[in-house]
Amino acid sequence: MINIHNLSKIYLTKKGKVKGVDNVSLTINEGEIYGIVGYSGAGKSSLVRCINLLERPTSGIITVDGVDLTTLKSEELRQARLKIGMIFQHFNLVSQKTVFENIAFSLKAAKVPANKINDRVEELLVMVGLSDKRDVFPGQLSGGQKQRVGIARALANNPKVLLCDEATSALDPTTTKSILKLLKKINSELNITIVLITHEMDVVKEVCHRMAIMQNGKVVENGNVYDIFASPNKELTKEFIESVISFELPDAILEKVTGTLVKVVFKGDVAGESVVSDTVQKFAVKGNFLHGSIDYIQDAPLGIFVMELTGDRAEIKEALKYIEERTAHVEVIRHGV
Repeated sequence: MINIHNLSKIYLTKKGKVKGVDNVSLTINEGEIYGIVGYSGAGKSSLVRCINLLERPTSGIITVDGVDLTTLKSEELRQARLKIGMIFQHFNLVSQKTVFENIAFSLKAAKVPANKINDRVEELLVMVGLSDKRDVFPGQLSGGQKQRVGIARALANNPKVLLCDEATSALDPTTTKSILKLLKKINSELNITIVLITHEMDVVKEVCHRMAIMQNGKVVENGNVYDIFASPNKELTKEFIESVISFELPDAILEKVTGTLVKVVFKGDVAGESVVSDTVQKFAVKGNFLHGSIDYIQDAPLGIFVMELTGDRAEIKEALKYIEERTAHVEVIRHGV
């Protein structure tokens, strides 16, 4: 659906040239929710604004639904953009217009016949759960309701792609969950490809199928969300994941640990198996769980546990080999004393 090839965006500033996006290549499949994650200044917003050419890239190719947008003339680009909806962090609603009028604005801009606008807006209001807010103004709405208007407006012209630039960053956690649930519904029922820009790994964990991590304008890691959570390769990725799944042990507990301290990751069906208890029975070691949990990513279980193994060093080595063969990942945090 979206192919980004060797994309760069350079900004000219008083201090010289700044690379907002640095030679990025990504493929985003039709019908998936794709997360692009990074801290402020990582280049993620610049990248998403290049996808619909709100920012024209300095170099590279952007193909959406088989069309290279960088080759289009102004009218052709305007038509292509009708199939790329966008929602923003701060909603961008017209305060002097009602909810109905804000949504209808997109249809009028696309020159939809007046006799079709009313039915389409009503349909969208039902979809986003705002039928009772048709004639109110944005100032009378909560943040979540404003974002629902933004989503309805972005969907007005039946886009194939929906770009979400920090769409939940200004919302409280409960409202964020409701918006993410709505985006999942839209993705599932309408098969719209969604690109989600965020710095919140909770958002990615909740709804995304695949993801990319950005830093200094570059993609440093990308792949299936579940696999990245289970086996992150880069330190930045680990840092983001630890903001959601933290396994830092208090010093008071660490001081009491004399055995080998390990972190074990259980993927999929293995997360429910008795791997550790089997290990303790099979080898002359004892296991002491110190911390752990099972999370669900796209309905698949991912278990991460920190434990202490004590016993003969050779037996511990064999036990770790056995655990590693049956799980996704074993990391020795500290060897026994």
